[in-house]
Amino acid sequence: MKILKTFSVFAIAVLLFASCGETKKAEEKTVETEVVNDNASKEVAMSEEKERPTIVGVAAGNENFTTLVAAVKAADLVETLNGKGPFTVFAPTNDAFSKLPEGTVETLLKPENKGTLTGILTYHVVSGKFEAAAVVDAIKKNNGKFTVDTVNGGAITLSLKDDKVMLTDAKGGMSTVIMADVVASNGVIHAIDTVVMPN
Repeated sequence: MKILKTFSVFAIAVLLFASCGETKKAEEKTVETEVVNDNASKEVAMSEEKERPTIVGVAAGNENFTTLVAAVKAADLVETLNGKGPFTVFAPTNDAFSKLPEGTVETLLKPENKGTLTGILTYHVVSGKFEAAAVVDAIKKNNGKFTVDTVNGGAITLSLKDDKVMLTDAKGGMSTVIMADVVASNGVIHAIDTVVMPN
């Protein structure tokens, strides 16, 4: 009888141990699966990022930026804006360029005005990737105004009006972000309704 009881206890212990072992294996497999899935998600995100066009590619594929693309080509900035970056571009739409005095765009596109055009375009570019949420957060944390340095060397002041991001240029001109977070492989584009001007 004692032998039978001992055997029963031993059998139960073996079953419990085996059960614990199976549970531990199942947990390990779950953790492994989660890690694999997490890594796969990161790889997919990175792959999608690489597959996206650059800032120039995104702009070239949008009919609202044809004037901007022509200006970028005339200023020989295609290679720069196709670079690694990341960049944040406050991109004037065709309508924004049409607000300039008549003949301004045509004049700027002439080879002899390349330096002026380059200065204006690089004034719309900021080093680093700043999506809308980060911009709004920075404005709110800095008493309603946040100044960013542009690639041009000049500064633009960002603020909020009716929940929209506003840009104030060096001459006091104002522009509104009308479309935010157009993501490219090397940065982000925020479309604006008015061309901003450096000093």
